[in-house]
Amino acid sequence: MSEHIQDYGHDHGDVFHSHAPAGKIKLAFFLTLIILVVEVLGGWLSHSLALLSDAGHVLTDIGALGLSWYAMKQSEKPANEGMTFGYYRAGILAAFINGITLILITIWILSEAYSRFQYPEHVTPTWMFVSAGVGLAMNLYLGLGMRHEENINVKSAVLHMLGDAAASAGVIIGGVIILFTHWYAIDPLLSVLIALLIARGAWTIVKQTVGVLMEGTPAGVQIPKVVNAIMSVQGVQHVHDLHVWTITSGRNALSCHVVVDGKLTVEETQQLLRDVEHKLVHLGIGHVTIQAEDPTHLHDESILCTNDGIEAHHH
Repeated sequence: MSEHIQDYGHDHGDVFHSHAPAGKIKLAFFLTLIILVVEVLGGWLSHSLALLSDAGHVLTDIGALGLSWYAMKQSEKPANEGMTFGYYRAGILAAFINGITLILITIWILSEAYSRFQYPEHVTPTWMFVSAGVGLAMNLYLGLGMRHEENINVKSAVLHMLGDAAASAGVIIGGVIILFTHWYAIDPLLSVLIALLIARGAWTIVKQTVGVLMEGTPAGVQIPKVVNAIMSVQGVQHVHDLHVWTITSGRNALSCHVVVDGKLTVEETQQLLRDVEHKLVHLGIGHVTIQAEDPTHLHDESILCTNDGIEAHHH
């Protein structure tokens, strides 16, 4: 590395506080297991596709909660030579698998509902009330209890639970309609609505997790604001090779090159870099790595990293 380049990486732990409620996830896992047993039993006894659809959603909840619980344990592992960022992405992978599973469940429900529209089945509303009532009560208790958590895995689990609660409420309403009108087509109709509810949540989760896995710019971070914050520090002449990404939910990282006066001392350069980091912390970026260069250093005029820029650095 040439003498005028100073690499500096610093980690502001205060930005990273994300105490994942592993205890709550564990409780939610076992309570959701009870909901699944009740709804599968109720769906089988009542012949209600709406209830079985809700049970299908609950099954993915159990998968999601189990994966989240596992991911939280994994993320506690320290970084090592093989995994220099640690295991934080385990949670993102769990949420991604969860989202894909939900989409597959949605396809199954829609397929079964289509069949039921053609050949309506006799549904027993009493079991629908009992099973859906248990699901509604427990999902509201769990979902509302964890709704303020910021962790993406917990947020996706809460989304499931509140979606399940709405679906359970729909099943109860469907049971009332069947009880008084014997209109059995309401059951597959409710299934379609539940499937659309699941699909909407699933798409949100998949989109968010793909963004993280593709190293996309974190939600809420605007590149022009980041550039302005860096350029506002006295002594910074230019910024390029800028990258901003998410390690995992709530942990944003940045790396870039900044052009500074080559006559600055190492101590002055260090202070300049600390000033940049301080500005970035206020934009929600806590893990910052900056390479300082003097104006004579060959660099691309583009702020973002380009192929030309990468080739220039290799030559």
